[in-house]
This record gives sequence, C-alpha cells and structure tokens, in this order.
Amino acid sequence: MKKPLFVAMGLMFVSTLVNAAEPLSPDTDPTMKQHSPGNTQINKRDENDQTLTPMDQSNTVEDTHITQAIRKEIMQRPLSMDAKNVKIITLNGDVTLRGPVKNKAEKEKIGADAKAVPGVKNLNNELEVQ
Repeated sequence: MKKPLFVAMGLMFVSTLVNAAEPLSPDTDPTMKQHSPGNTQINKRDENDQTLTPMDQSNTVEDTHITQAIRKEIMQRPLSMDAKNVKIITLNGDVTLRGPVKNKAEKEKIGADAKAVPGVKNLNNELEVQ
C-alpha cells in the first residue's frame, strides 16, 4: 500500500516542478516588484570619454589600496544597494565617486568615508541623488 502513496507524492512533486518552470513576470506574479533600471543610462552617458570611468582606475599599489579601503568602508555601512555599487576611481591619489545614491545623507557619508582614507589627496564627489 505504501508504494502507490509514494508514486502519488512523486507525481505531485513532478507537477510542482513543471509549474515552477513557467517564467515569472510582474504580470503573472503580483508578489514580484518592479525595480528601477539602476544606472544603465548613466553608464551610456559616460561612454563619451569626457568623464572618468572605472576603466581609468590606476593600477599602482597605492591607488588600488585607496580604492579597496573606500569600498571596504562602503560595504560595512547600512547603505542602499545603489550606494554600495558606486564607482570609485582613483588616479594618483585623486578619488572620483560616481553613480546613483538613495539620498543626500548617503552621498555625504560616502564622501566623508572616502576623504578619511589615508592617501586620498583630492575627492571629487559626483554621486547623484535619485
């Protein structure tokens, strides 16, 4: 008698897997939230070579240590995900911060943390409040 129960449970499991394979979308699943596209448009804007991008990051030991220290400070803070993903570009001790943040407080906190890192000569805080 236990065998049919196992088979029935197995079929239920298979049908659950089949249903789970259907793609989810906000139209079919009301629990899904729409998220903002982030900074995709800003990235496109920056392709013009007029502004610093992460590709301009210096590879000197000093500059990479500065960038790492700033990123470490940011990651330890209770900030929005956008704030944790800001661009940090260090070139000869000069730091540029770019990208979207949730509010003015995040912009100021990240700027203060970056400025406090040893070796930072100048800080250009270009963070944009959304």
